[in-house]
Amino acid sequence: VLAVVADKTGYPSDMLDLDLDLEADLGIDTVKQAEVFALIRERFGIERDDKLKLRDYPTLTHVVGFVRERATSTSDTPARPAAVSAPREAAGSTSAPPAVVADVSDADRVPRRVPVPTIRPPLGACVPTGVELRAGTRVVVASDGGGVGAALAIQLTERGVEVLAIDDRPDADTLIARIDGWLASGPIDGVYWLVALDHEGAIDEMDLAAWREATRVRVKLLYATMRRLYDQISRPGTFLVTATRLGGRHGYDEAGAYAPLGGAVTGFTKAFARERPDAMVKATDVGPAAAPGEVADLLVEETLRDPGAVEVGHADGLRWTVTLEERPAADGGEGMVLGRDTVFVVTGAAGGIVSAITQDLAGASGGIFHLLDLTPAPDPDDPDIGRFATDREGLKTDLIGRLRTAGERPTPVLVERELARIERQAAARAAIVAVRAAGGQAYYHSVDLTDGHAVAQVIGEVAAGDGRIDVLLHAAGLDVSHSLPDKEAGEYDLVFGVKSDGWFNLMTAIGELPLGATVAFSSVAGRFGNLGQTDYSAANDLLCKLASALRTTRPETRAIVIDWTAWAGVGMATRGSIPKMMELAGIEMLPPEVGVPTIRRELTAGSTRGEVVVAGRLGVLAGERAERGGVDPDRFGTATAGPMTGRVAGMGVHSGLVVETTLDPAEQPFLSDHQIEGTPVLPGVMGLEGFAEVAALPLPGWRPVAIEDVEFLAPCKFYRREPRTVAITATFRREGDQLVASCRLVGSRHLANQAEPQVTTHFTGKVRLAKAPAAPAPALTPPPPNSKGTAADAIYGVYFHGPAFQVLERAWREGEGPVGLFAQGLPTDHVPAERPEVVSPRLIELFFQTAGIWEIGRHARFGLPQHVDRIVLHEGLDAPRGRVEAVVEPGDAGFDGRVVDEAGTVLVEVHGYRTVELPGGVDPARQSPLAAAMA
Repeated sequence: VLAVVADKTGYPSDMLDLDLDLEADLGIDTVKQAEVFALIRERFGIERDDKLKLRDYPTLTHVVGFVRERATSTSDTPARPAAVSAPREAAGSTSAPPAVVADVSDADRVPRRVPVPTIRPPLGACVPTGVELRAGTRVVVASDGGGVGAALAIQLTERGVEVLAIDDRPDADTLIARIDGWLASGPIDGVYWLVALDHEGAIDEMDLAAWREATRVRVKLLYATMRRLYDQISRPGTFLVTATRLGGRHGYDEAGAYAPLGGAVTGFTKAFARERPDAMVKATDVGPAAAPGEVADLLVEETLRDPGAVEVGHADGLRWTVTLEERPAADGGEGMVLGRDTVFVVTGAAGGIVSAITQDLAGASGGIFHLLDLTPAPDPDDPDIGRFATDREGLKTDLIGRLRTAGERPTPVLVERELARIERQAAARAAIVAVRAAGGQAYYHSVDLTDGHAVAQVIGEVAAGDGRIDVLLHAAGLDVSHSLPDKEAGEYDLVFGVKSDGWFNLMTAIGELPLGATVAFSSVAGRFGNLGQTDYSAANDLLCKLASALRTTRPETRAIVIDWTAWAGVGMATRGSIPKMMELAGIEMLPPEVGVPTIRRELTAGSTRGEVVVAGRLGVLAGERAERGGVDPDRFGTATAGPMTGRVAGMGVHSGLVVETTLDPAEQPFLSDHQIEGTPVLPGVMGLEGFAEVAALPLPGWRPVAIEDVEFLAPCKFYRREPRTVAITATFRREGDQLVASCRLVGSRHLANQAEPQVTTHFTGKVRLAKAPAAPAPALTPPPPNSKGTAADAIYGVYFHGPAFQVLERAWREGEGPVGLFAQGLPTDHVPAERPEVVSPRLIELFFQTAGIWEIGRHARFGLPQHVDRIVLHEGLDAPRGRVEAVVEPGDAGFDGRVVDEAGTVLVEVHGYRTVELPGGVDPARQSPLAAAMA
């Protein structure tokens, strides 16, 4: 046993007394404990026990007892001992911050993602969660002060649910005693935590005591409650539903977070969902004006349906969640110019990552740096600091000797603690040296960020000397990962307080001092939640929502938050088993040369405000929580939708809505009448129809008003005239009072001698949706048919279209461009004919074909659709009156124009239509009539 543990810690066996605690003394975290037990079971032939709890074996003596109790080996057949490894560097140990030489463009080597609100389908289209609110169910309701809890309690009681009410704000011990009393009467099936529905008041009017009380009642009591109910809220059918009043979209909109302290509750909830994946866990957000009865209704409905999203919001009559969207840092806004007069205040300055970033900012600016950290100012003459980077193993050996000389037992934890202290001093000194080497000014302040008076004193010195802060970099923080039952209150307070109280004390001390930008260090744990990090997730998501709120409370300050993934090679994530955990979870660690210049990019490349996720592969973090994203395909009304709508495959938080449609040339006229050289090809306009149908599917009452940025990337062909299934995807975001669905039409084919299918994206585009129709365009009197034009027989002697897509009755030149007359009496273009089309695709096809006549007639060029900037869909599209014409305006950037009816009503506007030439040219004899018509 000692050999296995020695191998895992890198310390010799003679240091491993049997009474040492695995974690407290040896530094073996929970994951490494599991690895140790797995190795021991293998060596001693012990069967796996899924009910085993690591906390029952805290010391080496307990581990040895475990072997003696369960080993199958006998004294006659001794187990083969493990080979003793030579001492090695402790797992996860780090050297001084690496000298990272990075260009700011290196930051773009990983995706830059920003959290954005996106649509969840109506609850009626979602599957049940498995929770039942009925007689026999016992539910805790921690009420707000605004009446939601009272309204919810009435609803639950009417359903026969026993409500266990928390209507006050007791201390944690009193609350736990109350819960113990309830548990004595039976199990508890769910918790509604509504405390964060109450607005905390103006934060800039709070003192530190009021701030701490506001966070205590919202998240510290939630921690105490769920820690006590950890084993209760664990199985399917149990639940935790929290409620916040961030604004209905979790603060990810222009207004910013309304009651930002709710961010701590959301962060806790997301982490609890990671720890208790079988329970139904949901963080529900509403707007400032949502009425108590309305909120109570939606809380009940959210409890019963949609297991696919943890973050859910309600605003503008829609359900929202939070997804990620890739966006460049260069957003068209003006970034900061860093120079010698730029004033930086940096917290957590003795951290390895922060030191490296400070060095980067110093090299770019030569500015003024106030470096804040709990670590005392480094002694420039301390030989241990210099030795840390060059002879870490020798330094460790000396530290062991010093502890023994002092009469202390040199446990691995004590030695690593002293090494960590020296490491932080080395990082602090490296930052100071780098600033001064760049010609800047470095001022080091040893300060406890949770001490409001001490922070105020430091900021007062900054104000007196510089009169402003250009960049506040709040990077201080620590993480001690433990599952909730093993997370003591003191640990929770410490991890949460450094980030939370630190931010409050800094912003309180800054007050009205000019502040250019804040950059807070958050984590993917704050964005997604993470195992063992209910405190860390809560604190980080709180910082995100506090930064969001600055859009309203301090609009002159750019508030930025960086959701880092774990860094490779430097920082606290390199310690222990975290790298192994990241690898198993499919999460890519961040190379320092990519991470270091990220802050500089965000400050200088554009006008970044809000949250940015800096990470490569996200692995399980971006995985969907429920099959098909928690939706019921049969509840989307696809049976009465248009011809391009098949079956809903799912609607995930990150994957969006996916509809799979099987199309058969033997059935659909739009395929059989659209063949190129005998092969049916999906018309581009039917792709647009598919985009519009799918985009409107989860949004009853909304209508497509425009289709934008359309790319026809590759023809979707139906080889051998066989059916094909295509997938249309739509991901939604908000723009003002409209929604924009980014759509793709993707096909896959199994090719001979290839194991994997060939997947092709055929079309892409964006559908803009609104509750009201597009504003009417000015009326346009359609020109009368020109006798000098050309008729359908000549047109379709060139074009390949069959009867259903022979949309041109006649085409002629009018002024500087062509006009096309829509044919009457066309056969149906789809079956079943009663399934409605959304965008009248043949009217758009009228425009495309009319533009094509111009290209053929004027330039002998046969063009297929390639791109459209914008198609505006007007209300009259549904019921055109009389004669319909396409009036096309050729230009250097493509074709613009309109489709109008005889009354002058504009049905469709087209902007920036461009084509790609079909190889093979045009038969001169067939081209001649079209050339005459366009002459």
